[in-house]
Amino acid sequence: MKKRILLQAFMIIVIIVAGYFLTSAVFPKNLSRYPFFILLLLTDLYLWSVVKRKIFTYNNILKSALAVLYWLPLMLLMAVTVVSYWHPSNEWHSAVRIYSNGLIFIFYVAKIVPAIFLLTADLIRFSVHIARNTKSRSKDRNSAGRISRSRFIEQISLATGGLMIATMFAGMLKWVHDFKIKHIKIPIRQLPFAFQGYRIAQISDMHLGSWSSIDQLEQAIELIQNEAPDMIVFTGDLVNYSTEEAFKFKETLRKLSANDGVFAILGNHDYGDYKNWPTTEDKKQNMRDLYSFYNDIGWKLLRNDHKIITREGDSLAVIGVENWSSHKRFPKKGNLEKATKGLGQVPVRILLSHDPSHWDVVEKQNPEIQLTLSGHTHGFQFGIDIPGIKWSPAQYMYKRWAGLYSTEDQSRYLYVNRGLGSIGYPGRIGILPEITMIELIS
Repeated sequence: MKKRILLQAFMIIVIIVAGYFLTSAVFPKNLSRYPFFILLLLTDLYLWSVVKRKIFTYNNILKSALAVLYWLPLMLLMAVTVVSYWHPSNEWHSAVRIYSNGLIFIFYVAKIVPAIFLLTADLIRFSVHIARNTKSRSKDRNSAGRISRSRFIEQISLATGGLMIATMFAGMLKWVHDFKIKHIKIPIRQLPFAFQGYRIAQISDMHLGSWSSIDQLEQAIELIQNEAPDMIVFTGDLVNYSTEEAFKFKETLRKLSANDGVFAILGNHDYGDYKNWPTTEDKKQNMRDLYSFYNDIGWKLLRNDHKIITREGDSLAVIGVENWSSHKRFPKKGNLEKATKGLGQVPVRILLSHDPSHWDVVEKQNPEIQLTLSGHTHGFQFGIDIPGIKWSPAQYMYKRWAGLYSTEDQSRYLYVNRGLGSIGYPGRIGILPEITMIELIS
């Protein structure tokens, strides 16, 4: 028994060490998240110690099959990492990459929730055990209800895991492309008459490397075109890892058009920082390819630059900055001073800035910018987003994570789009993909 425990401990250490070096080689940008992987492994081991007692059987074939099924997500995660070392995942067939990552994510989330329940049950048992040794026999009888309660928690834990799996599969297969058009009116002080009712369509965070079909994007483009906006803006993260992910969508994206043009900015994923490049020149070429791609599809990429729209002698400025984030792990390339240089006395200024954390700086230092449009958060792709209730884990990382925000005097506004695509988990639950239709009013 002691030898088996030592062997198991040795195997766990080998997996952790090997995983660290593989992650640093294949996914260096995600190395800071490696402690979370260790936590997942420990959760796996804890849950297995409980599950194997619940499914005890003398049938060795059935026992082995159940063990393989349980450890399949970990084996799949290890296989994806190892294969990616020799054959980068961004070069895989899109469906294989998307759904293998999706399966890993789904089954691990489905494990974590029951593990929390079971840990709670164990804590209750431990509390009862302490009570038995410190309280009178009469009080022990009262604690029996607690024991039954802990058993009840154990029973519902497996049911909860099954419910989580079903919900997350629905999020991956159905809700991920359940596009929602949100219509909002934003008051702009001193809005010129010529721009009363001006309509802007905002989309963000396409993450084209996570789309398994062109048809789904065609559907989204058709919805936008049916709204006939005056202007369309895209607030960053066209791809996941590299520009080549966008190539097969070129003809579809060309269909997006508006009278005053389509404007875009860069997001943190667009810089190619999440991929190991053979050489520095390869990474630079990736960026040149991205600039050429935007030019080919007819979108105006604003890189710390602006464009003035004129109507009947009045004007409106669209300002676009490169990614600027208050979080250290994301690029800080935005230069608003450069972007507004030579702008003059334009009465209406709309800023495109991918990361909403930039607004903390913008609204204090650039009060002449009345409206900022951002994305980046995806609303965490999970949460509750109904009238009266708005919650998501995203709110614990970002003060402003989805929807409309304003200064106290309501003179300046920020709108955070929930994103059109997905990344990580290729699905959405509660926070659906968004197309925002903004109408400017005085």
